[in-house]
Amino acid sequence: MLLTDVADTSAAVAEVSGRLAKIELLADCLRRAAPPEAEVVASYLAGELRQRRTGIGYASLRSMPPPSATATLHVLEVDAEFAALAALEGKGSTTRRRERFQAMLARATATEQRLLAGLVTGELRQGALDGVLTEAVAAAAGVHSTEIRRAVTVAGALVPVAAAVLADGPAALSRFRLTVGSPLRPMLAAPAADLAEALGRAGEAAVEWKVDGVRVQVHRDGADVRVFSRTLDDITTQVPEIVEWARELPASSVVLDGETIALDPSGRPLPFQRTASRVSSRVDVATARAKVPLSLFVFDCLHLDGADLIAEPSRVRWEALAQVVPEQQRIPRTTTADVDVARDFFDDTLARGHEGVIVKGLQAPYEAGRRGAGWLKVKPRHTLDLAILAAEWGHGRRQGWLSNLHLGARDPDGRYGPPGGWVMLGKTFKGLTDAMLTWQTERLLALADGPTDQWVVHVRPEQLVEIAFDGVQTSPRYPAGVALRFARVLRHRDDKPAAEADTIDAVLKIHGTVNDR
Repeated sequence: MLLTDVADTSAAVAEVSGRLAKIELLADCLRRAAPPEAEVVASYLAGELRQRRTGIGYASLRSMPPPSATATLHVLEVDAEFAALAALEGKGSTTRRRERFQAMLARATATEQRLLAGLVTGELRQGALDGVLTEAVAAAAGVHSTEIRRAVTVAGALVPVAAAVLADGPAALSRFRLTVGSPLRPMLAAPAADLAEALGRAGEAAVEWKVDGVRVQVHRDGADVRVFSRTLDDITTQVPEIVEWARELPASSVVLDGETIALDPSGRPLPFQRTASRVSSRVDVATARAKVPLSLFVFDCLHLDGADLIAEPSRVRWEALAQVVPEQQRIPRTTTADVDVARDFFDDTLARGHEGVIVKGLQAPYEAGRRGAGWLKVKPRHTLDLAILAAEWGHGRRQGWLSNLHLGARDPDGRYGPPGGWVMLGKTFKGLTDAMLTWQTERLLALADGPTDQWVVHVRPEQLVEIAFDGVQTSPRYPAGVALRFARVLRHRDDKPAAEADTIDAVLKIHGTVNDR
């Protein structure tokens, strides 16, 4: 199959709004893939490369070569080239990787270039979410979508299921079963505005701590223990205390879901970076463990002594959890339908330094890899009015628009530069609608000032935006040593002058509240 077939399908899917139309377009493309091509085609339509890390990023897209007038790239050829790029190592590998990627872009048509740019940046915005693609795979394979979802639940991802069923037919779905030692994609929580909304949707529910740690899935089969991260990476050797703990559990086989986190001596969470750095450390793990020991909070049991529990209601899974995991390692929770009771629990959770709560329906199954309706997260929301210091040209669907915003707070006292200057706090392209992007591009080009290249437009700091974010984290990348977490744009503030932007002191106060309280 030519890459243009996938690129044209992706472009067409982005243009239509109806769910059924998207499914039909995707299914038609999947049907045309030969068995050896099925996994690559499914991956690209899902907006991802099969290679987890390629070493290619935004910098490689700053200067796009003129597109080819003729489509000659084949999907397996492109996949093989990405594999080769990912394998390049040693001195000069960055330059060689960029040159080879540019050569591939030069052979690509304009539509293929947009697809490739979206794949390497993770910004392929075509409106084909997992649910739509799941229905398309089912339609292409001639099976019911519930069979695909069941297989995805235990496979941990849609792409391998799609590859198997498209290449080998419906019988291939029987291969996908929960296997102790093979990770599942974790179930995720959907956001809720507040506790009243969450309980209104869930009814009587469990309200439990939302711990800002590293998601871990613990598998034990006899003496064999393996621990996986949220991204399904095997981190067993990096978390020896969890391995030792799991071997002491009163079970022969078990699969648990939870969070590991570094706490200070008083039991308060250390900054997230401390936990993340400890879990990612592969060198001298014993020393890292002594300096930053990990605690574990388990909140679900997916398998116990031969019985798979992912399809069981929450109550059943939690009963199994209580049988095998000591109380001090189980996530604290309360069960209630009363908003006032939930709010007291929420306030206590925040007072202990955690980031919010998860409201979980008592009958909810474990929907691996999905933001299931049975789990709802509630967190306090911070907002600031910040100035746009610069903006980056978008790629893929956002090509031609100034998209990724550089955000800054006022520095009236000159703590990090000249008095009255600005301190950068990070970047975001989240939350911007097409209408906002159109207005924003025109406005920022009118404010253009200072050095400008094909990638970044620097502007006079006169346009404010209201930014929502989950917290402030330590970051040596920026002058004040902090950055916003999960920042997204709420609106452009045309009603406020730059002199009324929030200051760096306001940001540092939030940072102290989150991490040092």
